[in-house]
Amino acid sequence: MNIDQEMEAYMSSIVVVRKNGIGVIGADTLSKFGAMKQSRELIRDNTKIIKFGENYMAYVGDCAFGHTLRLFFSNLKSSPTLNNTDKIFEISCKLHKKLKEDYYLRPEEDDDDDFESSRFESLILNKYGIFGLYTLRSIDEYTKFFSFGSGSKYALGAMQTVYDLYESAEDIAKVGLEAAAYFDDGTGEPFEIYKLELINIREGGNI
Repeated sequence: MNIDQEMEAYMSSIVVVRKNGIGVIGADTLSKFGAMKQSRELIRDNTKIIKFGENYMAYVGDCAFGHTLRLFFSNLKSSPTLNNTDKIFEISCKLHKKLKEDYYLRPEEDDDDDFESSRFESLILNKYGIFGLYTLRSIDEYTKFFSFGSGSKYALGAMQTVYDLYESAEDIAKVGLEAAAYFDDGTGEPFEIYKLELINIREGGNI
């Protein structure tokens, strides 16, 4: 599966942004089952952002991941400190094992993959920065912004356009989600957005 196919596989759009010492994570609230749309007006709990400890995690994938992720993190003895990519990789491997053994994940995705797939992608925000977790459990830390989901290409283009023009990380995230909702039929308003102050304000190589 190439990157374009992977991004298009998950209906929904999620974004993370950091600027001026503030980190933001956001997601749309539309659920889809094939061609059927279920908006926030119909579904009471349709959040795609999970909070555990000092972390926010937005995910794209099957709706069942919302239940499994909440259960996994709530059952940990203590909330993990996800302050770098190695720590996130470590917890993602524990999560993958749990998904297979207790939640019946089917890890097969592409015959050419070197590792089993966790079948979802997520973005993470905490006071240490903004991070991305891919299906094969590779991790990236972002210096400015990123997006996953079926509307991610529209969100990325919009955020790139306004990043140097806007001072507010929240406003940049909103522009990305609005662009995704405008062009992508798997993304819909209203949006859910959280922000917090970062302890490391290094962004894009500049303090």
